[in-house]
Amino acid sequence: MHKTQQLQAVFWLGLAAFLVWDFQVSAPVDLRNEPPLIAAGSGQTSSGGHCSMAK
Repeated sequence: MHKTQQLQAVFWLGLAAFLVWDFQVSAPVDLRNEPPLIAAGSGQTSSGGHCSMAK
């Protein structure tokens, strides 16, 4: 196995391990309770999206 293939295998295994760990540790996302990112025409103001948006 070449060094490049070894590095690729380490990367993908590390990424897969991180994703498994993240799904195990994180609380599930409640999609019905999330604020809308784009509230065009819904009558609601958007509260998510851009980090520098004035509050």
